[in-house]
Amino acid sequence: MNVTQEILKHTTLYTDHLARHARMVPFGGWEMPVQYRTGILAEYGHTRKAVGIFDTCHMGEFLIHGDCRESGLDAIVSMPLVDMPIATCRYGTMLNENGGTIDDLIVFREKAKEWFIVVNGGTTPKDAKHFCKHLKQPDVFEDISTAIGKIDVQGPLSRDVLKTLIPGIEKLAFYTFGHFKLFGQEIRVSRTGYTGELGFEIYCPTDAIFAIWRLLLENKRVQPAGLGARDVLRLEVGYSLYGHELNEDITPLEAGLQRFIDFRKEFIGKEALLRQKRQGLLRTIIGLTSATRRVPRQDQKIYAETGELIGIISSGTFSPYLQKGIGLGYIAPAQAGLHHKIYFGDDKNEAAITTRTFYPNGSLKT
Repeated sequence: MNVTQEILKHTTLYTDHLARHARMVPFGGWEMPVQYRTGILAEYGHTRKAVGIFDTCHMGEFLIHGDCRESGLDAIVSMPLVDMPIATCRYGTMLNENGGTIDDLIVFREKAKEWFIVVNGGTTPKDAKHFCKHLKQPDVFEDISTAIGKIDVQGPLSRDVLKTLIPGIEKLAFYTFGHFKLFGQEIRVSRTGYTGELGFEIYCPTDAIFAIWRLLLENKRVQPAGLGARDVLRLEVGYSLYGHELNEDITPLEAGLQRFIDFRKEFIGKEALLRQKRQGLLRTIIGLTSATRRVPRQDQKIYAETGELIGIISSGTFSPYLQKGIGLGYIAPAQAGLHHKIYFGDDKNEAAITTRTFYPNGSLKT
């Protein structure tokens, strides 16, 4: 039998992860650390209380040159770009003609006519093709992913740790960024993240990433964290993960991302979303809390008390904050307000429909 084995890519920090006894797993075509020796719960707890740092070098980065409308960029993304001040970031989505989500992304306005875009690592190749297909002038696009390294610095003490190394970052407001110097290299630092805590994301030349990673870890308040802790952190604050809550068959309306859509402008997928609004959603995202420590798992079915199949789990984890299993899933909108109890999985574990914010005490905007 001929079996084709996927060749996984490695970030620049791969050898350091191995030296720190990380357990490595496949993720979006990359071999990434899911946890270190201390374990997922310890990494989660340290990020909630102090500072966790995450290797996110697998993420994709693009540069777009030119006016956002004249270049065609404005029509590729769902959120407004024209009114973005320079040195700000904006989260949003890019869609196919059916309104499905090709990817979620963050757009940075570097200059009046220069844009830096961050996309998911596993979708970078297809995202690049989508941009090149729909930009009016292909030469305005640059895929700089291999030249850029990225570290996420997250936790309530992240500002205190970083401002001693990178003076000036303490002035960054939420979803803004700036250019700074470290080790003689120009770096980009944004006040963004994926944990619900105060945090920053560092973008630098690939050959500088190892030194910055090691420098951060010299501080006793800083510990490395892997994909496992990242997933618990993002689920506790109800953030979507591409491939779970989002994909090319799920629209941002279904995913609860209406505030990142600007219907006043033209964009790919707009007509499909307007049609969906007129006809009504067939599914909508929900949060659910297990009655026990049992964890909902992706693709498990959701049932009503009557035994009727009403939906499916998209993500789940154990919440250290609630000491219960939590999850996100999709059900028909009409079902959302009907059920005091729901059940998930073949063995019908009891749960309740809840808000998608399970952890309300984050330091995100402090």
